[in-house]
Amino acid sequence: MNCLNCNTELNSNFCPDCGQPKTLKRINGYYIVHEIEHVLHFERGILYTIKELITNPGQNIRNYLTENRSRLVKPIIFIIVTSLIYSVSNHFFHFQDGYMSFLDSQKTTTSAILKWVQVNLGYSNIMMGIFIALWTKLFFKKRDYNIFEILILLCFVMGIGMLIYAIFGLVYGLTHLNIMQFAGIAAFIYSTWAIGNFYDRGKASSYIKAFFAYILGMITFSLAIMIVGTLIDLVIKH
Repeated sequence: MNCLNCNTELNSNFCPDCGQPKTLKRINGYYIVHEIEHVLHFERGILYTIKELITNPGQNIRNYLTENRSRLVKPIIFIIVTSLIYSVSNHFFHFQDGYMSFLDSQKTTTSAILKWVQVNLGYSNIMMGIFIALWTKLFFKKRDYNIFEILILLCFVMGIGMLIYAIFGLVYGLTHLNIMQFAGIAAFIYSTWAIGNFYDRGKASSYIKAFFAYILGMITFSLAIMIVGTLIDLVIKH
């Protein structure tokens, strides 16, 4: 019998070249649950990933990049799942207006983009992460991490940031205390600490560089939105 995927001759239950099973399992309820667990990497545990990223983000992310990529949830999946948790929490408790709102009576393209960013935080976080990664690369240019590895770092860090907002939002929804501004401060402090911890946990300069890289990344992301929105409006008017 040959492999149904690559046509290699089979002498066992799995193809020696591509790993395809000799006989595919029938799709049933158990199969669906297993696939969901596999995509979200629940076999190891998203709660485990959160715990590791809170207690020792630097070491765990370095291990993910250089040693073992099975211990933590995949970074893109992680930021999407955490952003989904954020979005669901905001849907029920409507806490986002407590710290983020865009008012524009002229309905410009810039305001439309900002509203999209507000609604699609998972995708916008990844895009903002690109700007933060560029500044991080600049500030830590002596360290041998490329831009893609820095993006992996930021996916983990910004995912935890989304969870911080969701937790504060839950408290806000239950108590109606005006605490969402503190959520932004807490998320920013964690992000600065985690990035600095990743590069060199023992040096104060590492945290200072992380602080400015994150701030400048957010500023340039906002400026890019304003520039793109303004250019589009100019083109439309002419």
